[in-house]
Amino acid sequence: MATTLTFITRWRAVLYCMMALLASGCAGRAEDRIIIDTKGIDPERYAEDLGECAEYAGLVDVEGRVLTSAASSAVLYGVLAAILDDSDTAERVAGAGAVFGGVRGGISATAEQQRIIKNCLNGRGYRVLN
Repeated sequence: MATTLTFITRWRAVLYCMMALLASGCAGRAEDRIIIDTKGIDPERYAEDLGECAEYAGLVDVEGRVLTSAASSAVLYGVLAAILDDSDTAERVAGAGAVFGGVRGGISATAEQQRIIKNCLNGRGYRVLN
């Protein structure tokens, strides 16, 4: 139990920093990477539709997915390392697993948001090019 609490304390800062980077838009917002055919499109209407579609995409729980993926990867990597080596190595490997899992969860959630926006725009008659 003490090892688990130590791990949580050490890697909490890393996870929060990772979440802050994802939330701050360092990876970019999902709607910023959407390219549509603009021929014959009213820019104001498109901006309104994009905003509404982005609201739907915002329902994806990015933070939750980052934390869940980080925690599950930390446990998995930590258990595997503990079986194969000592507890110090297991802690380090679990920490690396948490970072890897958190990044993977963030990428997955952002990709899902982008799919939602594209599907929404397609449904509203826009030709999404990417």
